[in-house]
Amino acid sequence: MSLFACCRIDYKEGGSSRKKKTKKKKKKKNFHFWVKRRSMREFTERKSLANFVRNLSLQPGKQRQLAEEMQRMGNTKISSQVFTFRQMAAATNNFNPQLLVGEGGFGRVYKGYIPGVDQIVAVKQLDRNGLQGNREFLSEVLMLSLVDHPNLVNLIGYCADGDQRILVYEYMANGSLEDHLLDLPPNKEPLDWHVRMKIASGAAKGLEYLHEIANPPVIYRDFKTSNILLDEDFNPKLSDFGLARHGPTGDKDHVSTRVMGTYGYCAPEYAMTGKLTTKSDVYGFGVVFLEIISGRRAIDTNKPTSEQNLVTWASPMFKDRKMFTLMADPLLKGRFPTKALHQALAVAAMCLQEEASTRPLISDVVTALEYLATPIDYIEALKYTFRKEEVKDDNNDDSEDESSSEFVKKLEMAGTTEQMM
Repeated sequence: MSLFACCRIDYKEGGSSRKKKTKKKKKKKNFHFWVKRRSMREFTERKSLANFVRNLSLQPGKQRQLAEEMQRMGNTKISSQVFTFRQMAAATNNFNPQLLVGEGGFGRVYKGYIPGVDQIVAVKQLDRNGLQGNREFLSEVLMLSLVDHPNLVNLIGYCADGDQRILVYEYMANGSLEDHLLDLPPNKEPLDWHVRMKIASGAAKGLEYLHEIANPPVIYRDFKTSNILLDEDFNPKLSDFGLARHGPTGDKDHVSTRVMGTYGYCAPEYAMTGKLTTKSDVYGFGVVFLEIISGRRAIDTNKPTSEQNLVTWASPMFKDRKMFTLMADPLLKGRFPTKALHQALAVAAMCLQEEASTRPLISDVVTALEYLATPIDYIEALKYTFRKEEVKDDNNDDSEDESSSEFVKKLEMAGTTEQMM
């Protein structure tokens, strides 16, 4: 009995020991499996863009430049999803023309739905022979994957199957600012003054994030009305980061690069020297803000020669405040606060200074526009200025000039409205 008991105990202990070992082994196996799965996922995430770069058909010189640019960004986790071309075709019903919402030199934009993402999206299929090349495509993926702000469009993912170059964004229900501001058909309601200031303020905040919060800073380089998208409440978001570049770091004050962008929006010093700074973006903002105020295009060849370039047309008028109301969009029909118009034109003029060093920082512009975009000020001021024909007197002119001067001081800029250009 005792022998059997002894054997039984040995057996149990042995069995127990074996069981424990088996259990331990199983646990260890599960742990290794979890680690392996996690490691593979992280490895895939880290490697996805590296594979993407390697698969791009670029010249060796450009590959080296891209590698340097990626190195500057460090090992930041890329949040964008990678989609297959099959998924993109399914999302857009085989790129159905009825779902087409935009078209340009870059390619086409379709409205789509991706079940896995569970939201309506904008699918931008780049033209393989179009204006936006592989470098611009990669720049957009990298930039939008590394920034996050309410006034920057959200990049959900991309597709780089074969020679396909597709970007997937959040869908913006009201299209671009250009659609609601320039060359409107007779039956389309123009944007009111308050909405215009709200859009300008939000767009400036997007630039402020890129210039002063993003690390390293980002120079947008393509600020224009067609790149400002609007949601259902007309909140603006900057889009199309294909030309964006990292700004100067350390003791450098500029980035030297090939001159690119859209004619009419490029800062003069950048167009002449290729030296890019955040003040180049401030100039581009000034052009767009002037478009918002005037309803005119930056370049319009349909107008008389003296009026084809918006900045050239506006420059002499900036020096005479009696001309300010003539610079407002005729579609507003006088429905704007006169004082606010003067202040808005002061901001535009300062952004458009010929010398980059005399332009304000975008953070100063944001401060000014937050004031102009305040609904209460707009409504109260409108009570006194809601009329087509403006009644002027000398005392009123003096008070407006004083207010504009205070506004300039608020922006920490010297001079008066008469010395803006």
